[in-house]
Amino acid sequence: MTELPKIISVDDHVVEPPHVWETWLPAKYKDRGPKVERRGIGTMRHVGGGTYEQTFDEDGPKADCWIFEDLVYINKRHVAAVGFDRDDMTASPITYDEMRPGCYDPKARVEDMEMNHVEASLCFPSFPRFCGQTFTEAKDRELGLACVKAYNDWMVEEWCGDSGGALIPLIIVPLWDAQLAADEVRRNAERGVHAVCFSEIPPHLGLPSIHSGEWDPFFAACEETQTTINMHIGSSSRMPATSGDAPIAVAATLSFNNAMASLSDWLFSGKLVQFPELKLAYSEGQIGWLPYILERADTVWQQHRAWAEVADIVPEPPSTYYFRQVYGCFFSDFHGLKSLDEVGVDNITFETDYPHTDSTWPDTKKIAEEMVAGIDDETVYKIMRGNAIRMLHLDLAS
Repeated sequence: MTELPKIISVDDHVVEPPHVWETWLPAKYKDRGPKVERRGIGTMRHVGGGTYEQTFDEDGPKADCWIFEDLVYINKRHVAAVGFDRDDMTASPITYDEMRPGCYDPKARVEDMEMNHVEASLCFPSFPRFCGQTFTEAKDRELGLACVKAYNDWMVEEWCGDSGGALIPLIIVPLWDAQLAADEVRRNAERGVHAVCFSEIPPHLGLPSIHSGEWDPFFAACEETQTTINMHIGSSSRMPATSGDAPIAVAATLSFNNAMASLSDWLFSGKLVQFPELKLAYSEGQIGWLPYILERADTVWQQHRAWAEVADIVPEPPSTYYFRQVYGCFFSDFHGLKSLDEVGVDNITFETDYPHTDSTWPDTKKIAEEMVAGIDDETVYKIMRGNAIRMLHLDLAS
């Protein structure tokens, strides 16, 4: 292999700086918008899907916390993990003073990308959660919508605005109303946005399923504007688990499970037939599971479609729509790379997961070179950047 191409990472994260909503919300909402307070933390236990049981103690270790309506969201070290030793990447309270500036400052982020062989990065939210669930759960929907729009304005104008294309905008939408979501997709498409967050399994959030038809205005807007729907593991606020007393490592090992379930949902929904130009992206789910689920879906379609309620809505083998419209992404998956023919060399993208504990920063180039050793240059180019350019409609030099 010649020199590894500069990477386009399709799954990183931003820890929103404290001023986001104080700066970008209209004046009438600012007093009720999200704000940061420094608090002492007593206890904190992860119970799954980004939900924590927590207590506060003014004499406890300090954390910068987001306060919004009745929610207190504690910033945690494992979410802003870069710069810490591996054994110090704990689920413990953290302040902005302790974080590496690249977590929340766009100029510092681009500097960290440059030292990591990364040319461009797509960043998911932290406080709003991976598809904006925080604002969907708001009691005041008018305020929630204002917060969604303020986040998107900050994302486009401030986080990405002066980065010269290094930071790629990824918006959230008001998930409680598909037409409002469609409107927000179109509003941002007018200023060059081609990526939106969505839940991998909306019913887990108390929302309609993709089978219901309720989301069609949103899907139509995404197809019309060439806006890719990005679904991150955990964007259903529920992670696969075996028991309440299993260590978090079990859920972390099974984290791809929701992506696998979601893809099955989409392949048999008929929505990829109804919206043939719509594009989906699965983030942080890895790719090694894809060959089997595609094989199984095709087998079910071939043998069971007469009674399995899909004969009329899925006219071709389900894998047809995956290869045409779906992207997977990985950061460490040797097994998936050994199955390129089944996964699809045009359907794979790469991520660094900065600044989470899975992140390969600052050693991404070395790790990526080890993973793609022996793969031809054309395929490496597609995996490291070419497919991402296509997926996100980027205007980047090859």
